[in-house]
Amino acid sequence: MKKIPFIWLCLSLLSFSHAEEALPPIRLAIVGLVHDHVGGFLPGLLARKDVQLVGIVETDPALIAQVAERYQLDRSLFFATIQAMQAKTKVQAVATFTSTFDHRQVVEQCAALGLDVMMEKPLAVNLADAQAMAAAARKGGIQVVVNYETTWYASVHRSYELVHGATLGELHKIVVHDGHSGPAPICSPFFLAWLTDPVLNGGGALMDFGCYGADLVTWLLDGQRPTSVFAVTQHLQPAIYPKVDDEATIVLTYPHTQAIIQASWNWPFGRKDMELYGRSGALRLPDGSSLFQRLGDARETKEPAPALVAPYQDSISYFAAVVRRQIKPSGLGSIETNVIVNEILDAAKESARTGKRVDLVPER
Repeated sequence: MKKIPFIWLCLSLLSFSHAEEALPPIRLAIVGLVHDHVGGFLPGLLARKDVQLVGIVETDPALIAQVAERYQLDRSLFFATIQAMQAKTKVQAVATFTSTFDHRQVVEQCAALGLDVMMEKPLAVNLADAQAMAAAARKGGIQVVVNYETTWYASVHRSYELVHGATLGELHKIVVHDGHSGPAPICSPFFLAWLTDPVLNGGGALMDFGCYGADLVTWLLDGQRPTSVFAVTQHLQPAIYPKVDDEATIVLTYPHTQAIIQASWNWPFGRKDMELYGRSGALRLPDGSSLFQRLGDARETKEPAPALVAPYQDSISYFAAVVRRQIKPSGLGSIETNVIVNEILDAAKESARTGKRVDLVPER
């Protein structure tokens, strides 16, 4: 998302709340239950009045039973295919919680039916799938949103404003840290099975958490593609994650900027933090709401990070506004940004495989 005019922000809460009251609820479906993030999505969805859950596509009987019982859902909500669900429910949009590998199939099917799609990050397992999804979305006239937790961080959006102001000077280094101590102790068996599969997830920590950094850097640099990508991956827990990397460092070079993305399943704690360095000052973002600024040799000071306002404060509000065509996906969650993210991740995997820097061909 680009910087939003202040006056528009002040009016948006009132205008969007009125719009939600006046319009019928968005008829939203969920496709797939194998991604554990659905457990954070469903409670918020079921509590809303502006968005209505009208169907769930899933074929695993154990998952269906588990989710139906946990959220007290009628079994008539569950369908085997998107097409069967659409025939009965007249869905308007889909939130998908499949493996990353299945994102392409979901988008292509939804594009044929005219259904907008939001999926969990990253967009795709590789650049070819990302480009195919972008083409399907254009052909079907649908909108696609990629949901990153960091998209809803107030500190991230305030940092964009400061980076594009005059205080920090030209941005020359970005360092992004993402990850946790590893998915095995915290993920369900359904999630872990594909998250640690090199085909279904496209890789390990490099894909799971490297995408955050690639997304943030691409957005902060207004859609620039790097000129080169160099990456190193390791297997520090081979007994637990034998098929995929659990440690990755990616270095991106741009004409005037260098970005370092540290993605790991080996941190002693969970983290999604970032440091930004300009010629005159620096920013430190330790979490989603805190922001610290340092100018030259002066002491670091805390910078206000105003809370995000409707419809930009959470994924459901944002996606509902997209489906209603009140806004168009842009910035962190847009398909344009995320095709570049997949280009970076493909190059990073190739670099890690060969031990060589990958130079990207300039766009024509």
